[in-house]
Amino acid sequence: MTNQSIKNQYKVFIVEDNVLYARVLKKQLLDDQLQVKVFHNGTDFINCMHEKPDVVTLDYTLPDMTGKEVLAKIQEKLPNTQVIVISAQDNISTAIELMKNGAYDYIMKAPDTREKLSNIIKNIYKTDQLKTENIILKDAVKEKYNFKNLIKGNSREIDHVFELMNKAIQTNISVSISGETGTGKELVAKGIHYNSRRSVKPFVAVNVSAIPDGLIESELFGHEKGAFTGADFKKIGKFELANGGTLFLDEIADLNLNLQAKLLRVIQERELVRLGGNDTIPLDVRIITATHKNLATLSGDEQFRQDLYYRLLGLPIEIPPLRQRGNDKILLAKFFVDEFCKENDMEPKTISSEAKQMLLSYHYPGNIRELKAIMELSCVMCTRDLIKPSHLNMNIDESVQNLLASEKTLEEYNSEIIKFFLNKYNQNVRLVASKLGIGKSTIYRMLQKSMN
Repeated sequence: MTNQSIKNQYKVFIVEDNVLYARVLKKQLLDDQLQVKVFHNGTDFINCMHEKPDVVTLDYTLPDMTGKEVLAKIQEKLPNTQVIVISAQDNISTAIELMKNGAYDYIMKAPDTREKLSNIIKNIYKTDQLKTENIILKDAVKEKYNFKNLIKGNSREIDHVFELMNKAIQTNISVSISGETGTGKELVAKGIHYNSRRSVKPFVAVNVSAIPDGLIESELFGHEKGAFTGADFKKIGKFELANGGTLFLDEIADLNLNLQAKLLRVIQERELVRLGGNDTIPLDVRIITATHKNLATLSGDEQFRQDLYYRLLGLPIEIPPLRQRGNDKILLAKFFVDEFCKENDMEPKTISSEAKQMLLSYHYPGNIRELKAIMELSCVMCTRDLIKPSHLNMNIDESVQNLLASEKTLEEYNSEIIKFFLNKYNQNVRLVASKLGIGKSTIYRMLQKSMN
């Protein structure tokens, strides 16, 4: 660490009754780019404690009080200030007592004291910088995973998700997240973890459906060297990696029944034994699961263990599909456009009112993931600064196949049908009214209602 790396605002107070020795120390520390102030007695120093020095070098023997008394005042008023005691006395018991009472270090007055002191202060500074950086990093992570920053939307449906997430972060209850593919289940899991008391510990995600049955047990619970053919080294499983933190098991419905029994035991006992091992490893892991399937139905059909289902259920959070989130579609579309333009050094783009109507009326079988792809492509296809319906690549045929995918009121079905035909005929209200045998005013009322 070079002298230049210590900033001028880092304050060091020298409390030393020997005027010449204090001058020598000050010269050394000024060379280290520190802000230095000298006091020749304890009283003067105490009167200036409100200036909050970062480090105090303290002579053990002062004319008006002992170094021990001054140290006690510092501990009382400035608990974050580090104190380095400098003494002519080679007394080990005194040094130990001062260190127990809060001194950072104790050094003897000797020819190399200046260099020792300089190195100690540099180490203190480096430690303080790391602490500051860690605080900044934690604050940045907290801001990044703030619910509103993580999950874009202000619809009633997504507000309900935020309410449940807020309940989840108060305790260590298991959370089961359900929702269609592409709705953002992992984002919800991360939001819960990084806003909970476990945020400083690992968040470990496992996509159960992406791991072959023959490997999933080792992936989750780990194995010892030689546990099976090909086990050439010890492997730490995801449960151990997540110890103290959160384990996110995505697509949990795809876990085979044999592994379900082993998972249930690990969760119940809060401990595991690696494959091929004998040692019991205690666990403190929060479990968050996610699936796009109906676990209650699967457990009723004996395709998923009912006892495991109830163990994992905890606080259920269902994420609404994008088609049910109203104007969140436009909010998300704008967000994806802004992000894509920023990442690719493109000029900002605006979504036309016709394109917005098309976005509002589309069914989104691929949910948020599909909308993101649509908007990123629209930025590429748009030659100027306005995104038009012709720039939106939507699978209208697939949208109509999914029209009856969820239960709705007759009014909602009517709205979906009108929106589908508006997309099909490029927002031509007159033509759609003619095709459906309804008045244009009916379509305009529906469009106005969907915008509110």
